[in-house]
Amino acid sequence: MRKHAVIPFILSAGLIASAPLAQAANNLVFCSEGSPAGFDPGLYTTGTDFDAAAETVFNRLTQFERGGTAVIPGLAEKWEVSADGLVYTFHLRPGVKFHSTEYFTPSRAFNADDVLFTFGRMLDKEHPFRKAYPTEFPYFTDMGMDANIAKLAKLDDLTVQFTLNAVDAAFIQNLAMSFASIQSAEYAEQLLKAGKAADINQKPIGTGPFVFSRYQKDAVIRFKGNPDYWKPEDVKIDNLIFSINTDASVRMQKLKAGECHVTLNPRPADLDSLAKDPNIQMPSQPGFNDGYIAYNVTHAPLDKLQVRQALDMAVNKQAIIAAVYQSAGQLAVNGMPPTQWSYNETIKDVAYDPEKAKALLKAAGVAEGTEITLWAMPVQRPYNPNAKLMAEMLQADWAKVGIKAKIVSYEWGEYLKRSKAGEHDAMLIGWSGDNGDPDNWLGTLYGCDAVDGNNFSKWCFEEYDSLIKAAKRTTDIDERTKLYRQAQVILKREVPITPIAHSTVYQPMRKNVQDFRISPFALNSFYGVSVGQ
Repeated sequence: MRKHAVIPFILSAGLIASAPLAQAANNLVFCSEGSPAGFDPGLYTTGTDFDAAAETVFNRLTQFERGGTAVIPGLAEKWEVSADGLVYTFHLRPGVKFHSTEYFTPSRAFNADDVLFTFGRMLDKEHPFRKAYPTEFPYFTDMGMDANIAKLAKLDDLTVQFTLNAVDAAFIQNLAMSFASIQSAEYAEQLLKAGKAADINQKPIGTGPFVFSRYQKDAVIRFKGNPDYWKPEDVKIDNLIFSINTDASVRMQKLKAGECHVTLNPRPADLDSLAKDPNIQMPSQPGFNDGYIAYNVTHAPLDKLQVRQALDMAVNKQAIIAAVYQSAGQLAVNGMPPTQWSYNETIKDVAYDPEKAKALLKAAGVAEGTEITLWAMPVQRPYNPNAKLMAEMLQADWAKVGIKAKIVSYEWGEYLKRSKAGEHDAMLIGWSGDNGDPDNWLGTLYGCDAVDGNNFSKWCFEEYDSLIKAAKRTTDIDERTKLYRQAQVILKREVPITPIAHSTVYQPMRKNVQDFRISPFALNSFYGVSVGQ
């Protein structure tokens, strides 16, 4: 790829807006929806964080094909699995270069030491780097990988071996997920010696298609195309710019004005005008997502099943889908979408019944006027395009059965941090699948291992948990499907969540953007993408 002069860093999103950049064929501006909490993918669980780091700066041992769920080689060229399903041997791609920046120049190519550092830090709380920069790795632990990886060994510079305690049917898919992005052991050692271990989360170094340049919170992130990328045909952009705009209407205005090339999460109310704009294309696909209410079962009165049942049947889902999702939503019944294999289509939703809800609350001893908090997300997501409106509608629904809901919200990073700590009573949240495996829903969101992470209901139910763990420990698809279908029956019966909707994903972009592919995992990837004249 021919390398062009780098445009000086723009300090303000407003300055980006002052001159349309759609004319610059080697620039791509992405109007993103929020500031990342950091740039170390292992620490986070949201698309905002992954878009800004995992999908730009980093690679993984395995990776998903663009726009699909199939796993293909990444930093590992190939791998073998032992007959008992417990030993995975990865053969690493030779000659892959880590990024050179003003703050780091690598002295060697990627090798096994980098894999050992990346996963060793997640596995060992006494790891020197983790002690210098105390962190947790929520995805890694939510999926039980910390307990299941028994040994990680370097066989030679280009061969590593993982030994598991038990079969994990989704192990290869899990390693393709954003949290498993490979870090530079050499860079980590440099930071450790300098007493600046935390810089790994602010000044990232990876092997990916784009090199991190600058970041100003709530304004802009700048990346440069990586001239040394191991797959050079994937780097067609010289300057990738994230223009951060939390307001969906502002993002759409900038797209129409040519001030950004690609954006995300349009409001349903904007779909018609976007579709009519001759300069805009708007590909769409059924969403691999689920928007839901999570009930914190450790807080009274939500610790009582009758109360959760009452709140569930008091929700007028059809009214919410009509108002919040408009033409872009379908009723959610289960804790994962119907496009996920092993979905249990025999489960039916509970009917909307405020009078029965009142009776259940009375039987549970809940006094009329009881107050609970209802947390509303501050950001738009494909699974929830307008959490504020949804919260207001839920507030009205629950008021009809005698429950007073106080709506609470925080900045997105704080919202997640506080809710993972269990401060909420009920909250609006959702999920877009990460790897195409049922465990990514039924384990990651509702399993006991995830109680301190993405299990916002804090629900740990032994009967359910034993089923999903058994399903993960066999590679027999028919057996896995049977176990997951049984688990969904329990999830519906015990009501730790109220599923609301699955939404269609729309991805508005300028007509001159070429070969952008919608991710089923709600990520935004710009490798392989170009901008025409």
